[in-house]
Amino acid sequence: MPPDVAPSMIARIVPVDACAGERARAYLDTLTKPPGSLGKLEALAVQLSSITGELMPRVTPPGVLVFAADHGVAAEGVSAFPQAVTAQMVANFASGGAAINVFARQIDAHVEIVDVGVASNLTMHGVTHAKVRQGTANMALENAMQPEEAQAAIEVGVAAVERARQAGAKCLIVGEMGIANTTASSAMLAVLAGTPVAQAVGAGTGINSVQQAHKVAVIERAIQARQADPDDPLDVLAKLGGLEIAAMVGAYLAAAVHRLPAVVDGFIATVAALVACRLCPAVRGYLVFGHRSEEPGHATALEALDAQPLLALGMRLGEGSGAALAFPLLQAAAGMLNEMATFADAGVSDNNSQ
Repeated sequence: MPPDVAPSMIARIVPVDACAGERARAYLDTLTKPPGSLGKLEALAVQLSSITGELMPRVTPPGVLVFAADHGVAAEGVSAFPQAVTAQMVANFASGGAAINVFARQIDAHVEIVDVGVASNLTMHGVTHAKVRQGTANMALENAMQPEEAQAAIEVGVAAVERARQAGAKCLIVGEMGIANTTASSAMLAVLAGTPVAQAVGAGTGINSVQQAHKVAVIERAIQARQADPDDPLDVLAKLGGLEIAAMVGAYLAAAVHRLPAVVDGFIATVAALVACRLCPAVRGYLVFGHRSEEPGHATALEALDAQPLLALGMRLGEGSGAALAFPLLQAAAGMLNEMATFADAGVSDNNSQ
């Protein structure tokens, strides 16, 4: 257990309740359907029971947490958009106009926008101000963060989950916003998974092939210069990561503490999940992977976590958008356990009847 990451919190994380999952699995076979006929939805229902320890789990209402921060490496020209877009998108979130706001309204989710490291001072209403610093340093030139800054950002994520839980959230959808955060995530993944940088790098916000080659070169230079320890996820996070990525790590850890399902979004969210699971392997059981991003590194990150996402819609937006779109499947899985009739209740003969 890393001594400087909320050890009391990590000590409270226990593996999911396998016995509760088995009870759910047996109960599913008493419902009015052929055994296993609802496929992956049944596996999801079993996981939700394992997470909550309940035969009849609840996942509503969901809470959406979007962490925003800037990245110093944006100065290297690795993104199709200027750094100012991070703050502009935070304003869009706060006014309810972004994709995640639309999708959150469809599932009746409360959205909290958290400024954990935007490079400018934000004053708009509807944003939680928890800024650790004004963006990370340029990882091509120096460590992105100091270890204590990474820890502070993790704690921001923990605190956001506490607020969501106190507001009644039964499931968490975690998203992010930060120009150049695919660069940071690709660098982290290359080190944590031992994979070539080119395999982890995609178009991000829409760069062309020449820009993509430049992005690979910048990341390779940063990895060489920073010498992050692949066996120390916090070292990788601090030297190559982002403040919003660290906050997401904290959110996943806190979700596991409180036995809340956490729906993981795309590439950046999955890299954060990989860090959380490296810190505490028991976290893995609490994670539901919402969708498969078009970012090429996402496949590598998913493989590292032995994860099979629920959806594959060709998306690469971030914000928690894919996780929000996957949430109705969690509702359906929980509803199946809570509302479907058993063979006995319905007076229907099952395949064991004589």
